[in-house]
This record gives sequence, structure tokens and C-alpha cells, in this order.
Amino acid sequence: MHVVDVTKGSGPLVLSMPHCGMELPGDIAARLTDRGRAIDDTDWWIHKLYDFAGELDATTVQANLSRYVIDLNRDPTGKSLYPGQATTGLCPTETFDGEALYQTGLEPSAKEIDSRKNTYFEPYHQALAAALGAAREKHGFALLYDCHSIRSVVPRLFDGPLPTVNIGTNSGVSCANKLEAAVIRACQGQSEFSHVTNGRFKGGWITRHYGQPRDDVHALQVELTQAAYMDEFPPWTFDETRADRLRALLRIMLRAFGDTARELYS
Repeated sequence: MHVVDVTKGSGPLVLSMPHCGMELPGDIAARLTDRGRAIDDTDWWIHKLYDFAGELDATTVQANLSRYVIDLNRDPTGKSLYPGQATTGLCPTETFDGEALYQTGLEPSAKEIDSRKNTYFEPYHQALAAALGAAREKHGFALLYDCHSIRSVVPRLFDGPLPTVNIGTNSGVSCANKLEAAVIRACQGQSEFSHVTNGRFKGGWITRHYGQPRDDVHALQVELTQAAYMDEFPPWTFDETRADRLRALLRIMLRAFGDTARELYS
């Protein structure tokens, strides 16, 4: 099964899309509940929302497998990214709403989780690391933008509705302050979409692991509420009108990220 697709650009920007995959290996799908096979917690249509990445000469690294197989944005050791808060694990056994993903007694064992790491987790991260390495070698720096989306209301994970744009920089650790500020200013320059920085979502393992400004790799995560570009419930219909309005802001954010980095390194 093909784990990851890479579309190469020649610029310093790399877009990571770890949760937009919808494929389930047959042996795993057979053990899931009906809720599990519905893959409700997919970052639906993220690849379509960011289909303008080529305009920015960006590289995209896109997962094909569902996050229910293995979560590519979790610490591979299994350590929680948000201690004390509800979250899902490396190989999830429940949905965001706390419903069982597996039929009773058919959850993955520790041995199977290790196998999934080797088979599915490593290829994605090898591709992502290679893309960032190539960008840094060519430009002297690399920019990682980790693309995510989620239902606007998930009571088990957070209180009330989320702002539309949730920027995460691991509390300012994963990218230079000037880059974070530039992206925030882009959001402040419009009034249609609400935004927050390092709120409920501070950036997952991808942002925290790869974002190393001292090594000239700057990373940020952007978690979007799905209501801004699609219907949040089955059949998860993509809305081009809403999406185009959101894309206008995303273009500004990404250009601010890239232009400010070029100034920083000029």
C-alpha cells in the first residue's frame, strides 16, 4: 500500500498533510467497528483546500492512510503531547468523541504497533525529512507548514467552538518569533475568520520535532475548523464558495511566512 505522495516544488516551503488520508489496509478495516470504518476524524479535503500550493513553489507531503492506522503527528514513543488533556494515541483505539474504533478484543498489540511504525510511520517521516533537508540545502533554511483541520465543536477535546484558524508554534519554540508574528499579522489583517495562537492546539509532534530554528528549520501548525470550508458531518461535502474565501487568507498567511523568512535570511 502506497503510504505517502510527494509533490516537489523548488522553494523553501514544505506543506505536511499527515491526516488527510482515507485508506485502511484490509486486515485493519476488518477489525474496526462501523464507526471506525467511517473514519470520521479525517482532516477532510485538506489536500483540496491547499491545491494552490504549486503557486508558491511549495513541496507537499501527503499521507494516503487514515490516521486510524497510525497517527503521523504523534510522538512515536507513545508519549502524550498534551498531558492531562483528552487526546488520541499513536495507534488510536477511540474516536475524538471517545467511541471505540475496534471490535472488542481486536485492538492492536504492542508488537503490531511497532510493525505499523516501521511500515507506515517511518516512510512518511523519511519523505518529510528529505523534503525539508532538500529545501534547507538549496535555500539555507526550510519552512514547514503542517496542515490540519477538525470539527469546530468536539466537547471531549475542547470547550465550546474553536476559532477558525489555530496557529501552533509550540509556544514560540518551533519557529523564529518574526515568522510567527508575520503569520499572526496576516490573520489580524482580516475580520472574517477568528484566530488564536498556541491555544488548545500548540502544534503536534511534527511541529515540535522538526521545528528547530537554530538549525534553520522553522515549523508551524495550522489547525482549521472544517465549518470554514465544508460540511462537518457526513457526507463531508466540500464547499467551494466557503473554501475560496478561506484560501484567500491561507495564501496571505503562507506568503507572509515565506517572504518574512527570505528577509530574515537575506
